[in-house]
Amino acid sequence: MEYNIKDINLADKGMLKIEWSSMHMNVLKIIRERFRKEKPLKGIRIAACLHVTSETANLMITLKEAGADISLCASNPLSTQDEVAAALVKNYKIRVYAIKGEDTETYYEHIHKALDIKPNITIDDGADMITIVHKERQELVDEIYGGCEETTTGVIRLKNMERSGVLKYPIIAVNEAKTKYLFDNRYGTGQSTIDGILRATNVLIAGKNFVIAGYGWCGKGLAMRARGMGANVIITEVDPIKALEAAMDGFRVMPMREAAKIGDIFVTVTGNKSVINEEHFKLMKDGAILANSGHFNVEIDVEALERIAKSKRKIRENVIEYTVNNKRIYLLAEGRLVNLAAAEGHPPEVMDMSFSNQALSVEYLVKKGKELDKRVYVVPEEIDREVARLKLKSMGIEIDTLTKEQEEYLKSWELGT
Repeated sequence: MEYNIKDINLADKGMLKIEWSSMHMNVLKIIRERFRKEKPLKGIRIAACLHVTSETANLMITLKEAGADISLCASNPLSTQDEVAAALVKNYKIRVYAIKGEDTETYYEHIHKALDIKPNITIDDGADMITIVHKERQELVDEIYGGCEETTTGVIRLKNMERSGVLKYPIIAVNEAKTKYLFDNRYGTGQSTIDGILRATNVLIAGKNFVIAGYGWCGKGLAMRARGMGANVIITEVDPIKALEAAMDGFRVMPMREAAKIGDIFVTVTGNKSVINEEHFKLMKDGAILANSGHFNVEIDVEALERIAKSKRKIRENVIEYTVNNKRIYLLAEGRLVNLAAAEGHPPEVMDMSFSNQALSVEYLVKKGKELDKRVYVVPEEIDREVARLKLKSMGIEIDTLTKEQEEYLKSWELGT
C-alpha cells in the first residue's frame, strides 16, 4: 500500500491519541456501529483532504468500517499529527499522504496522490482538493458522485464556482449544518484558538487588548472565550449587521487602523486576505502578537511583514519576531491556523458532530449524488436533526416533545388572540 508519512514507528503513540478522541466522540461511535453492520459504502472510493488529527482519524475509521476504500492527505502543511498518520497507515491500512511541515510543492503532490485512487466521493477542508480536480484532474469527474466541504472558506470558494457555472459535481456544505457551525465554529474555534496562542506564547490573556477581525461564528466564539479570560475584546468588521451585533454583545467595535494602535493580541477569522496589512503593522505597539485562525495563511499579509521588517528571528517554537520601525511584532505559526499549527485543533466533542455530519452526508451522496444537480447543497435537515438527537442522547439529556394539540396549533392559521 502506498503512503508518504514522517515515521511509521510513531504508530503506537498515534493509537493512544485516536483512542482518547474516540472516547469523546460518541455520536460518531453510534454511526460507526451501524456502518459496520450495514456497509453502506462498500466498494466506494473516497479521497479526503483534511487536517490529519486524531479526530479526523476517527472519521476515516468510520468510513472504512462502512466499506469504503480511502486515501487521505493534509489540508494544511502544519496541521498534521505525524503519529496519527502513522497509526492510520500501520493499523488501519489507510493510505495517508501527510507530513507536518511539508513544503508547498509536497502539499500539492500529496493531494494529487490522494486523488490517484479515482474517487467516487471527495471530502474537503478548504476546497483545495476539489479545485485541483477542476483545474488539473478533470478526467476524474465522471466517476465522482459528489463531495463534502467542511469550512466557511471552502464553502465560499465552492459557491463562487457554482455562481461561475464551473462546478462539475454536487457538493454538500457540511459547514452550513447547524450542528456544525453553531458548535464547531463557535465553541471549537473559540477554545482551540486560545489554546494555540497560549501554547505558543504562554502570555496572560487577562487585561490585554484582544483584537478579533471578523464576527462570524468563529469570531463570536473567540470573543466569548477571550472575554471569559479577562481580555478587553475589540472587534473589527466590514459587515454592518455583524458589527452592530458585536456592539450589542458588549464589545468595542472600530476599524483595524484604529485597533492596530492599541491591540496587544490580534487574531484574524474572516476568510479574506490582507485583513492585517502593511499599514497596520506600522501602527502597532511594541510586542504586538499576531495570529490567524482562518483556513488559509492569507489573512495576515506575511509577505509585507517580511518586506518591511529590519530583522527577523525565531524566539520560541511557533513564534517569529519581526522588528518594524524599532518595534517588535510577533507572528504565530507562520500566519497559518494557530489552533492546529501550535495546538491540536478543535476538541473531539465538537468534532464529533462535524464528522458525524460528514459521515452521514457521504452516505447520502452515495445514495442520491447521481440525482443531484451540480450545486452546493446544505446538509439535509433530517441529518442535522439526527446528529443533534444522538448528541443529546450521548450526553444523557432528554427534551420535551410536542403534543398532538400543539402540532395542530403550529400548522393552523385560524386561531388568534
